[in-house]
Amino acid sequence: MWPLKKIFPVIIILITLSLLGSIAIQVNWITNAVHLRKESYQERMQEVVAQVASNLYDRTTRISVRTVRMRSSIDPTGNRVMLEGFTSDPTTYKMNQYSVVDVRAMIDSALRKQKIKAEYEFGIESITPFGNTVKVASRNFPRLRAELDSSVYLAPFVSPIVRDLSELTDSPDVITIIVPKPNLLKSLGLMIVGNVLFTIIIIAAFSLTVRTMFSQKKLSEIKSDFINNMTHELKTPLATISLAIDAIGNEKVMDNKDKIRYFSGIIKEENKRMNRQVETILQSAQLEKDELEMKKTVIDVHQLINKTVDNLQLQLDNKSGKVELQLDAHQPIISADEVHFSNLIFNLLDNAIKYSKEEGLLIKIQTQNTRKSLQITIADNGIGMSKDTVSRIFEKFYRAHTGNVHNVKGFGLGLAYVKAIVDAHKGKIKVESTIGKGSKFILEFPQD
Repeated sequence: MWPLKKIFPVIIILITLSLLGSIAIQVNWITNAVHLRKESYQERMQEVVAQVASNLYDRTTRISVRTVRMRSSIDPTGNRVMLEGFTSDPTTYKMNQYSVVDVRAMIDSALRKQKIKAEYEFGIESITPFGNTVKVASRNFPRLRAELDSSVYLAPFVSPIVRDLSELTDSPDVITIIVPKPNLLKSLGLMIVGNVLFTIIIIAAFSLTVRTMFSQKKLSEIKSDFINNMTHELKTPLATISLAIDAIGNEKVMDNKDKIRYFSGIIKEENKRMNRQVETILQSAQLEKDELEMKKTVIDVHQLINKTVDNLQLQLDNKSGKVELQLDAHQPIISADEVHFSNLIFNLLDNAIKYSKEEGLLIKIQTQNTRKSLQITIADNGIGMSKDTVSRIFEKFYRAHTGNVHNVKGFGLGLAYVKAIVDAHKGKIKVESTIGKGSKFILEFPQD
């Protein structure tokens, strides 16, 4: 089976090509549909104007006239006068009887027959060598006729008033119907909306698939990192305990109570450390299942902060650090789960110590009361965080990169736990940080 790093780009390329191909097919289909609708509309409008021209032709009155000419002559005898008559070929004259009302009725009927709904203007013109003469026209026909050359929104349909093309030379009259060019995209509106919606669904599915794949890739990396960190975190105390046990078994040490007490203390501390790591993992499992139980009691936040700082004094001494307390809240009492709230403060202080500079660590803890809440601020002068890190620090298993995976101990669960506890107490947490200057966590909890 191919590794995820190699198959991932291939999947992205294939999905992208499928999406682009689908969009191209949809666009081509819509373009062809518009073209076919346009041709169909033009054919039906030509049928309309031809039908109206035929009806007008049937209403034309034709009169045939023959010219008779007389010629006189003298009989050869000279006694009589003779008359001779000559008849010319018949000449046909047209008596046109057009009215605006009649022509409009014909056009309306033809449009209904072709199932076309459109506003229109019409005119009947007589074509002569000296120009066109308008015989009958609707009100706006002259204006629209003048705009035809410059307008892209008007379409003229013209037909000579004849029964068939063989009579074209006999009729100098033509009918012109001017209509707005149809909005074919609008006529295909439902179809286009359906295709666009379908395409959006495909794009959304594509985006969701890619996002899920990135998430899975990220989770895979986080899982590997977590396993490596967990192995390291558990292996170190086990190795220390093993060395301490071997030392106690040494004959020289067995007779020295002080050394036995010293190595026993190491074993006890490393055992506590392992218990804390296991407890952290169990807390993570509880967070995953939303099984955190809050046993709320009335607690004094100032007392809890002082107790937590005392418990971390050894770690502070190792970093040559100190804690400044500005506990100014006049009402430090809240309803909270003492164990979880204590862990919350411990995790924030522990993080400040872990991500501190080589020396000169300073942590400031402040409290104050607002109108209906207690605000706790924990600030340090550590290495700080980037904006990207700040946006992700509450994600489970996420750990800020500091150049070495194991130079900062932990599983990346501490701040995820902090956020869960804050939410469980209906509180708020805000983070401010600048690289090289330190970080500040501002917590706010409601007070009844």
